[in-house]
Amino acid sequence: MTRALFDPITIRGLEVRNRIWIPPMCQYAVDAQDGIPTDWHLMHLGSLARGGAGAVIVEATGVVPEGRISPQDLGLWNDTQRDAFQRVTDLIHSQGAKAGIQLAHAGRKASTGREWGPRTDGNVPAEHGGWQPVGPSPIAFSGLAVPTELTTDGIREVVDAFAAAARRAVDAGFDILEIHGAHGYLLHEFLSPLSNQRADEYGGSLENRSRVLLETVDAVRAEVGQDVPLVVRLSATDWVEGGWDLPQTERLTAWLGEHGTDLISVSTGGNVADARIPVGPGYQLPFATSIKQTTGLPVAAVGMIDNPFQAEQIVALGQADVVLVGRESLRDPNFPIRAAEALRYDLPYKPAQYERAYR
Repeated sequence: MTRALFDPITIRGLEVRNRIWIPPMCQYAVDAQDGIPTDWHLMHLGSLARGGAGAVIVEATGVVPEGRISPQDLGLWNDTQRDAFQRVTDLIHSQGAKAGIQLAHAGRKASTGREWGPRTDGNVPAEHGGWQPVGPSPIAFSGLAVPTELTTDGIREVVDAFAAAARRAVDAGFDILEIHGAHGYLLHEFLSPLSNQRADEYGGSLENRSRVLLETVDAVRAEVGQDVPLVVRLSATDWVEGGWDLPQTERLTAWLGEHGTDLISVSTGGNVADARIPVGPGYQLPFATSIKQTTGLPVAAVGMIDNPFQAEQIVALGQADVVLVGRESLRDPNFPIRAAEALRYDLPYKPAQYERAYR
């Protein structure tokens, strides 16, 4: 018996073994604050690959030091980091999964404390590794410092940094590149009129607000060539009147497809602290489905997808091409194996060492 959830998917010539992918999930585990992946990342990501996922996408990885969400985030702005990622991609590949990485710049939400352990309100001070954040306009995210407005030269440096990080990622063995344009980080900040009030060619109209992201996609595609699958993660709405919304997302998605993007990872929110978000199982799925139907571009759905039958239905009905299983994968790194058992599908790559658990 076949199951849609376990059908391979081919993106720009890359075949991924199934439709259950691991989304980027920050670990805040680089205690040395040098952006270099640690044994924790190796164990964490390797276990998710061993659990049967089709692709494992590494957490938001700063393309410049000041692009990290916290001082404890991963980075890919130098070759030492590139070389350290090689063992991560080797391990993911050894378990049959494809390796992806999310390239990111946190913008005005940078230099904040990590989510676990002792919390630091506001921005991390310089004496603890913090820095001054930047953004499209000097408009602060609630509770954080007012960012320094990026100049046009500064924008060009960010675009170039994404391209350079993309080259390092490919050289480190990553199969899939994802550009982070969601959750209120820098590229999303440029998209939303709530955080972008510029009067130059990067502000105002939808075309202008989309310019930095499209330039970033162009720069990455030019750097890595035509063979590497490129994903862009978008927040489909700010959940606030007058902010970024689904119609704008759909127009942008069409442009992204024209610029060489292969798949849209559809999330929501993150740019406004007090947004009223109706959270529930599959609450973001309608946005992904609408984008897929409107633009024809493949989409990945995320957000409280934690049941094998729910995930199978999403793919089988064509609501999304890929399901991103995040928190449930943290609870159970073997979710794909468990899903196959629940759906009565004989998973051919279930680890033989664990076979006794399923007799």
